[in-house]
Order: sequence, then structure tokens, then C-alpha cells
Amino acid sequence: MERQVERDLEILTAIEEGLPLTQRALAERLGVALGLANLYLKRLARKGCIKIVEFPKKPAARKRLRYLLTPRGMAEKTRLTYEHMAYSLNLYRRARQTLRESLGRLADGGAKRVVLYGAGEAAEVAYLTLKELGLEPVGVFARSATGRFLGFPVRALAELTAEEFDVVIVATFERPEPSLAELGQLGLAPERIVTLRRPLAGNHRERAP
Repeated sequence: MERQVERDLEILTAIEEGLPLTQRALAERLGVALGLANLYLKRLARKGCIKIVEFPKKPAARKRLRYLLTPRGMAEKTRLTYEHMAYSLNLYRRARQTLRESLGRLADGGAKRVVLYGAGEAAEVAYLTLKELGLEPVGVFARSATGRFLGFPVRALAELTAEEFDVVIVATFERPEPSLAELGQLGLAPERIVTLRRPLAGNHRERAP
């Protein structure tokens, strides 16, 4: 799903919630600059999905903006929600198929000790796939230590050593190249790294089919 589509859905969802919403709060929710949030709102207004009104009406009062979802906006949100669900289900299926095939080949070569690099939704999908294959992760890592995940302490990536694992799964649905670069800086062999998405050509040897 395109990032702009995801942002449109997030904006329409935020407006539908009916809570006071400022452009600054929306920008923080989207993780974008304030100016971009303003542009996104204006674009949705031009499409007829939202209505931007000023209040209060008294001339001496400071103007504030209120965002309302139009009937067209409600229909668009429903469409985008369905599209997002279909995209997510397809993404999960492809990720699990990728892991089953990649881990199956590595397991045939004797690989048993698997660690997860990531502690989010993608890591949960990876964990379930490991269980299907009769495997259990031996550790969970992230850029920094962040509590626990699925009963495992989340350790900082800097603590990961090649001696304690056979395979590391880059557990993210985003582009894997940044994570591959981080693992490469630790001197980890590319053939011991599995990703949920196909890296760009030349970045990694263990790829999704």
C-alpha cells in the first residue's frame, strides 16, 4: 500500500474520532512536518473528503480550524480501510511463505538457533511461522533494549554476536536495506540473514522467492 494512501486513511480516521484535532497534533501522529500535514488536509478538502471550518465566528476572537468528515470522506475511509485490510492479509501471507521456504532451506543445512531483529507486528508473524516449523527463537534484538517481547528480553543489537545464532530474521515489513546495513556493520554473514521482503539487487544474498 502506498504511503500516501496510508496517510489519507490515518487522517480520515483521526477526524472521524471526533476529538479536538490541531495540525500540529496530526503532524505528530503522522510523523511528518507541520507543513506537510497542512498540505495533506488541503488535498483531502479539495477532493471533498473533509470540510475545514473556522470557529468561533466572532471577529475579535482568535480563529481556530475544525475538520469535519463529509459523506464522500466517510465512503473513502471505508474503501481505504478495506484496501488496507486486504493489503495487510496479503503481506502477512507472503511474509510467512517467504520465511517457511527460507528457513526450511537453512534448517536442512543444520540451522536451528534463530534470533529476531525487531519486536513489532512483523516479529509476531515471524514468531508464529517459527512455531509452525517446530523452531523457537533464542533471542530478540532491537536497536536498543526495550523491555520484553513474547516473553523474551529485548536486547540491544550491539550485543548480538555471531556465535549465539545460526539465522537472524529481519522482522520488519518496511524496506530491509537499513537493517541489513546495521547487521553488516556487526560483521554478520549475509547468508545467515533472512528478510521478509526482497532486498534491492546486490544488497543481500538470502532473498524472498
